[in-house]
Amino acid sequence: MRNATQSDSPYKASLTREQFCFYEMRTTAKLMSDGLSDEEVMSRIVQENLFQYPTEKSVRSIAQMCVSRLHAMNNKGLVAAIAEQPVDDSKQVCLYAMMKDSRLVWDFMLTVVAEKYRSQNMKLTKMDLNVFFMRLQEQDDGVAAWSESTITKIKQILTRILVENGYLDNNRSETLNPVLICPTLLNAILADGEKAALPAFNYFR
Repeated sequence: MRNATQSDSPYKASLTREQFCFYEMRTTAKLMSDGLSDEEVMSRIVQENLFQYPTEKSVRSIAQMCVSRLHAMNNKGLVAAIAEQPVDDSKQVCLYAMMKDSRLVWDFMLTVVAEKYRSQNMKLTKMDLNVFFMRLQEQDDGVAAWSESTITKIKQILTRILVENGYLDNNRSETLNPVLICPTLLNAILADGEKAALPAFNYFR
């Protein structure tokens, strides 16, 4: 069943400019964990240019994205984890936040990456990414309308997300590493009833 219009599509091409943004997510999570309201968080980030971006518009845009991702988890403990946990654990929670906020990332992690782990097929090639987007284009008019350059950029970003989180050694690697889910994220996902997300982190129990 294809979506009727591009605007109805659950898949957003905004990933081309938003990316993983670990430093920005950690900065925003620290402010949120300090008890600041969304407006106060935004104000602090923009006024003090905490992201060190060249324009106020770009700072504000990414700050809004970070706030949106953090709220998408609907879990204050995970926001605190991004702020306080060791970098690798914090990055993993950021990936979960990205999955919760982006249907595209959610579907990629669960239909491509998780299935690789499930089948013990540790090869992740460009063809896997191509097939993923071909299927999305067949199912969704919004994705079908994206330009080739947009899809190419999103493929690069998805690959970079995997590198950032230790799934791949580098952008050219085609071998998935066996990742281990951090206990904080595992416990939160189980407590929140989001078990469907666990295979994305190589967890199948």
